[in-house]
Amino acid sequence: MSETQHDSDNYCYRHPDRQSYILCQRCGRTICPQCSTQAAVGVHCPECVKEARQSAPRRKPRIVTAFRRSSDTPVVSYTLIGINLVVYALQWLLSPLIIQTFAFAPYTAAVEPWRMLTSTFLHSEFSIFHIVLNMFSLFVLGPALEHQLGRARFLALYLLAGFGGSLAVLMISAPDSGVVGASGAIFGLLGAYFVIIRRMGGNATQLVIVIGLNLVIGFFVGGISWEAHVGGLLAGAGVAFILQQTRRVNQSRVQVLALIGYAVVLIALAVITTVVRGFA
Repeated sequence: MSETQHDSDNYCYRHPDRQSYILCQRCGRTICPQCSTQAAVGVHCPECVKEARQSAPRRKPRIVTAFRRSSDTPVVSYTLIGINLVVYALQWLLSPLIIQTFAFAPYTAAVEPWRMLTSTFLHSEFSIFHIVLNMFSLFVLGPALEHQLGRARFLALYLLAGFGGSLAVLMISAPDSGVVGASGAIFGLLGAYFVIIRRMGGNATQLVIVIGLNLVIGFFVGGISWEAHVGGLLAGAGVAFILQQTRRVNQSRVQVLALIGYAVVLIALAVITTVVRGFA
């Protein structure tokens, strides 16, 4: 504690007309109740509070720290959901321009091949349940897979599964069968889950039931592209198989090359199918 001060010092240093016996715990100056700030121990004057705030380490915004590699926040899953929702809003504002520009049909593969991916971010504006169901599925399945695989691998899984769904549409569907939706990518996540669970010796019975029911719905309910579901399922399972076979630390380069090779194979199949079906 500070030594007893003279009577002339028993006044707030910021308000000389206010008598007080409160001392700043850091600097020992006399302060009135208005100038005191409660601290962990005692009270501090305004200058000491300001100094402490300036010297304290600055915390970065949560949205910034979420992108750190050490963060557990599933930023890829949330970003994909955000992109889908933004695009859906644009569909309402600019439809049918968005659909006409980015939706995929087999006959567009030769001249606008990017539609095989862009269509996976579109949804039917006539049924809000389409995007709600897909985004809810991504919200449920995405974070766990992203945490297990890592952000880059999860993004590769999602995109390749979505492309695989469009590839199946290109191979099987009628030339003018337009498709939109993230269902192929979602089924790819289900396929990846199945492979991972089986490779780890787990029981995948419940997952098989879920996959089976969703596939059956696609076969018997009109307006649903079962081709995209099957294609996404198989493509996602293939990605997961590669990741499981190359999961050791010393196989990281092999894993990257294998994923690139897998993507090249899918693209080559798309090119061959486009030529064989006469779309080129």
